[in-house]
Amino acid sequence: MVDLESEVPPLPPRYRFRDLLLGDQGWQNDDRVQVEFYMNENTFKERLKLFFIKNQRSSLRIRLFNFSLKVLSCLLYIIRVLLDPPPQGNKWYHIFWVTRCLPLWGLQVSVALISLFETVLLGYLSYKGNIWEQILRIPFILEIINAVPFIISIFWPSLRNLFIPVFLNCWLAKHALENMINDLHRAIQRTQSAMFNQVLILISTLLCLIFTCICGIQHLERAGKKLTLFDSLYFCIVTFSTVGFGDVTPETALSKLFVVIMICVALVVLPIQFEQLAFLWMERQKSGGNYSRHRAQTEKHVVLCVSSLKIDLLMDFLNEFYAHPRLQDYYVVILCPTEIDVQVRRVLQIPMWSQRVIYLQGSALKDQDLLRAKMDDAEACFILSSRCEVDRTSSDHQTILRAWAVKDFAPNCPLYVQILKPENKFHIKFADHVVCEEEFKYAMLALNCICPATSTLITLLVHTSRGQTAPWEPFKQLTGTKQTLNREGQQSPEQWQKMYGRCSGNEVYHIIMEESTFFAEYEGKSFTYASFHAHKKFGVCLIGVRREDNKNILLNPGPRYIMNATDTCFYINITKEENSAFKNQDQLRRNNASKSFYHGPSRLPVHSIIASMGTVAIDLQDTSCRSASGPNLALPPEGSKETRRPSIAPVLEVADTSSIQTCDLLSDQSEDETTPDEDISTNLEYAKGYPPYSPYIGSSPTFCHLLHEKIPVCCLRLDKSCQHNYYEDAKAYGFKNKLIIVAAETAGNGLYNFIVPLRAYYRPKKELNPIVLLLDNPPDMHFLDAICWFPMVYYMVGSIDNLDDLLRCGVTFAANMVVVDKESTMSAEEDYMADAKTIVNVQTLFRLFSSLSIITELTHPANMRFMQFRAKDCYSLALSKLEKKERERGSNLAFMFRLPFAAGRVFSISMLDTLLYQSFVKDYMISITRLLLGLDTTPGSGFLCSMKITEDDLWIRTYARLYQKLCSSTGDIPIGIYRTESQKLRTSESRETASQSQISISVEDWEDTKDTKEQSHHRNNHRNSTSSDQSDHPLLRRKSMQWARRLSRKVPKHSGKTAEKINQQRLNLYRRSERQELAELVKNRMKHLGLTTVGYDEMNDRQGTLSYILINPSPDTRLEVNDVVYLIRPDPLAYLPNTAPSRKSSICNTTGADTREETQL
Repeated sequence: MVDLESEVPPLPPRYRFRDLLLGDQGWQNDDRVQVEFYMNENTFKERLKLFFIKNQRSSLRIRLFNFSLKVLSCLLYIIRVLLDPPPQGNKWYHIFWVTRCLPLWGLQVSVALISLFETVLLGYLSYKGNIWEQILRIPFILEIINAVPFIISIFWPSLRNLFIPVFLNCWLAKHALENMINDLHRAIQRTQSAMFNQVLILISTLLCLIFTCICGIQHLERAGKKLTLFDSLYFCIVTFSTVGFGDVTPETALSKLFVVIMICVALVVLPIQFEQLAFLWMERQKSGGNYSRHRAQTEKHVVLCVSSLKIDLLMDFLNEFYAHPRLQDYYVVILCPTEIDVQVRRVLQIPMWSQRVIYLQGSALKDQDLLRAKMDDAEACFILSSRCEVDRTSSDHQTILRAWAVKDFAPNCPLYVQILKPENKFHIKFADHVVCEEEFKYAMLALNCICPATSTLITLLVHTSRGQTAPWEPFKQLTGTKQTLNREGQQSPEQWQKMYGRCSGNEVYHIIMEESTFFAEYEGKSFTYASFHAHKKFGVCLIGVRREDNKNILLNPGPRYIMNATDTCFYINITKEENSAFKNQDQLRRNNASKSFYHGPSRLPVHSIIASMGTVAIDLQDTSCRSASGPNLALPPEGSKETRRPSIAPVLEVADTSSIQTCDLLSDQSEDETTPDEDISTNLEYAKGYPPYSPYIGSSPTFCHLLHEKIPVCCLRLDKSCQHNYYEDAKAYGFKNKLIIVAAETAGNGLYNFIVPLRAYYRPKKELNPIVLLLDNPPDMHFLDAICWFPMVYYMVGSIDNLDDLLRCGVTFAANMVVVDKESTMSAEEDYMADAKTIVNVQTLFRLFSSLSIITELTHPANMRFMQFRAKDCYSLALSKLEKKERERGSNLAFMFRLPFAAGRVFSISMLDTLLYQSFVKDYMISITRLLLGLDTTPGSGFLCSMKITEDDLWIRTYARLYQKLCSSTGDIPIGIYRTESQKLRTSESRETASQSQISISVEDWEDTKDTKEQSHHRNNHRNSTSSDQSDHPLLRRKSMQWARRLSRKVPKHSGKTAEKINQQRLNLYRRSERQELAELVKNRMKHLGLTTVGYDEMNDRQGTLSYILINPSPDTRLEVNDVVYLIRPDPLAYLPNTAPSRKSSICNTTGADTREETQL
């Protein structure tokens, strides 16, 4: 065994424990040596170098002193010239000799001695072994020429009047100025501006050339014309400006030679300087320069950080940001790492934007660029993600780093961040406002399936309407206002476009209750009472409140909520209350005694007219009963109850539990009509609770319908059988409700937010639609673990490009088909081509399944015009012209009149960028939008739903009476109407179309009958034009040609209109034939896959209807059949009713034909 003590050497004395306690007493005898560092800097030369060169502040003082000496020497030269008497005698004598007084000579000698000493000292300190390098420098040579003769004249007095070209010191002054500016930038720790330095060099070079030329010409002409300094200045300016009057010219050969030399020098030096200046100017235009500190401290500005700036994004931001009056004096500083785009540059050169928008090329991760943008003085910083990137996760990572960099550099600057993926949200929780694109997108698409056109509703609410400076037409007629209507659609001949455009100007505003004229009188009243009467009196829709001591916003807290004076009220209106003036109704009656209560073709009463932005008048209605001409909502007398429908109960000031027919969704009373067996099985299958597993961090917990036990992952596959079930297609499951199909590329975490709103606890169980996810790529296991707790959620791997996949997933009996834009196609060489594949696929779906409701997401809103495209549709072409006119008039939503957008069948997430921009002025908009979409659930806050108006509900007659009925019965707050009507062309066009269709039908029937008679002898008599199967008769094209030939033989001569009718008939038959062929294709594929063709309706399409939204319509708007009313329903968890009688149907209705329940109004 090795002896460890012999192997390990003993510790030195200074490391022994005794020495550590008592101190090392033997350090004096140690062999250590004390070393002093940087001894070379203690020499006299190094100290001088430190003072004159290395130290920034002292070096700046030395160079400033040197610059002053050179300028002083030039001034002394000018004084000497002015004091010099006129020369006489030998002309060459006056060139070499001048008259210099003794005091002036003494000053010049002193300046020369100091300058020479400083030059020699600096040459000695900067000497590095090569003496000729120091001697042959041009500044050193000029210093010797100007200083040595004065020093020699001290010892040789006869040389005191010798001419010395002291004016050459201007070049030394220029050199000293350049060095001084460099030291100045170093001393104040500021990155020097190359542009500033180059401009300074150019100006100083030009001044030195002119000054040298002036002094040289003046001195050499002492032997000629004897020019003064002013004459020399005049000659130089005329010569260098290439004007050349010729009235002053040099006479002597030396002066002429000097002028030639100076012109050659100017031709060489100045172009070089201008070239460098132009290059730096172009580079500065690319980088954007700096935003000055003085402007940042005296003016307000916001910073927009983006990875790449496109013209659409820029215009959306500028139009929305500057739509608010109080932001007109703000500046926008754009910080972008890429070079400015050509289109963006062209827009920023427009005077309206060039004075308020500053483009800086730089990175938010560099403190220098953040300093250039004066981020620490900014009012806000908007950080937007690049959604056109192929890797959206990488784009989010860049956004996160930008947010961290801005927060580190300017911790007090408010941050407005846009993120793409929901799983990346928790990295930027510190930001003041965050909009997650996929969260909002999927939640909005989900609500589109149960509340039609929710995407259009939200888009219109978060956009600022263009025409908010004009009142409504009836109000203009009543008050004699001469303002023109600038709101969208007001110059259109279509009535629906006028109503749609007028109501699209409604936005969400807020005001403190005690400061409000709208709501102050309702203090101590219930919320529903305040909402109804404010709408009845002023036409505003109160949708939510917020307590003073609580940050949470409550949407429709219900009739039990009592309004407080310090509450913040949130309401929907054309304009905010602060921009309104109020006029009492009695005064209006006196001023308009000759006018009826209803005025104009729209038949709007005075009390319902709300004006737009600006100073407008709003009627303050009397509390007395209305006149007989208006809608009477009062209870009828006893004797009239037998002859008319029951009246609507009044809205109570304080909630009465017995009068509120609240929808107790916790017990699902809407399911009482089911059989006992079905009810028991349903209760065993579903439960209500919070999802036990979330696919990402930061998702808001939502109370949902859940399964008691999660189903196996294998059972989630719709088209594959497993040991638990043998179903292989959607039809085999036997779903009672129609499907909702989502076609996406991948099952991202955002898709979780599509499922949650459709399974929220306030959706009745029997109205839950099965959800099928049609995915291009198989989903991850963690996503399947999250969705396996939700009832009737399935997935299938396939694509909308494949007809077989569509048929297997149940597209033939689906209520809605949601097509999500694919990430892999969001980037293309031509930006707007990113939607090409999606648009063509949706068009194919539209042609194959014309009765299917397709909801599509696009990358670019401009591509909405290609959705459900019909090249020869006159109505669509008319809407295209209207869109161009609205864009020319400055509309921010020129595409709003496109039928797919108005009907809510197309949506682009970029339209929600304005939600982030509006949050700068309205910090509550993101919270309200999240509550409407069901992304957040605040206790006591209501939710968005809808109900459908049937023929039995038309006794309500008007929107105001519906408002009263809902407030008095269920506590719901209506916020708008989704209306569907037939397309109405102009009168002549409609008559012509009607006549064409009548001729087409009659002739076609006649031809079918004739063909039947002719062919009955050799074909079975089973052919009929109305009941024949297309699979037996696929030759409708030949039939149409035969019909056209016979018609042309029968009527050989036609007028122009008749020929057009024939063409239209041919086109109709061609279309019908094409549809029949497409139907044959679909049915053959269904038969091949073993699917039944029952229920496939190929001829039912929506070409003859149009749909649009009326946000907060006027109180006397007439209700129509099939109107869908948007409601904000109180939270069922906020209170439970005392009695829960069984009702035949529930208020919670959807718009599907199979799942609709009628509200008993």
